[in-house]
Amino acid sequence: MNWIFETWPWYVAGPMITLVMVLLLMLEKEFGISNNLRTMCTITGADKAADFFKFDWKAQKWNLLIALGAAMGGYIASHFLSPNNVVIIEESVVANLQGLGFESANKAYIPTELYSIEALTDIKSVAVIFIGGLLVGFGSRYAGGCTSGHAISGLSNLQLPSLITVIGFFVGGLITIHLLFPLIF
Repeated sequence: MNWIFETWPWYVAGPMITLVMVLLLMLEKEFGISNNLRTMCTITGADKAADFFKFDWKAQKWNLLIALGAAMGGYIASHFLSPNNVVIIEESVVANLQGLGFESANKAYIPTELYSIEALTDIKSVAVIFIGGLLVGFGSRYAGGCTSGHAISGLSNLQLPSLITVIGFFVGGLITIHLLFPLIF
């Protein structure tokens, strides 16, 4: 039973992701979480405000089950299958983050300095979350999908645009963490 509380190795998690992708390919479906946001917006009436949301959302109902399963799986894993909710990171990274004011580094799953109820009273935290959300939304729309859709589904289908997009995600992440992050914090 102790194996449940350890991080699963790549040779277990990788084939599980591959199995899901093979099943989706056999069913002629494409995986991507950003499609779920479009579907949810359409269900709630966004199709009356913008043409982007005018599509047959009922054909995407299956994808909502994947999003629900991912959320439920994350909840179950974090609350019932994890001995603690701490991300184990390199000590030098912890020192750098603490130097930037993130005392929760290596003590919490997400930085409480940004993602807590108290953080919502700090204009800087709210601005980072809001601007980050806008950029992620714009980026996933402009790139024609989100990181999971391109990196898992697109690459498994050997799509060149997905490879280019994933390279862009990594370059953007490196620029953000090494250049922008220290400037903001």
